[in-house]
Amino acid sequence: MAMKIDIKKGYPVQEVSSIIKSALTRDAHIASYKKKKYMSVCERFEKKYEMSSDEFMDKLESGELDDRDDYFDWFAAKKGLDVWDRRLRILAGVNISQTRQKWRSSIRTC
Repeated sequence: MAMKIDIKKGYPVQEVSSIIKSALTRDAHIASYKKKKYMSVCERFEKKYEMSSDEFMDKLESGELDDRDDYFDWFAAKKGLDVWDRRLRILAGVNISQTRQKWRSSIRTC
């Protein structure tokens, strides 16, 4: 899939491309940091309760678990992990290429 980005007159394509690449790289670093943060929280709960986060989510959604505070924290951490993992995978699939007169971003899925 291709994405077209129109550049206002007066801004060089190379400069715009560099700024967008920098922003995507920065966002990927942030996503990686957040993913590691949430993964660490999930791993702590996995060790404490001796089950994987996926198993925990299945049991929580089926009503097999009680309402202890840890479970709410684990649920939030797992959801955060999933959000940042998806964002990181999306960013990893972005490829920026330039054409002679137009700049466009090609987005590939992983």
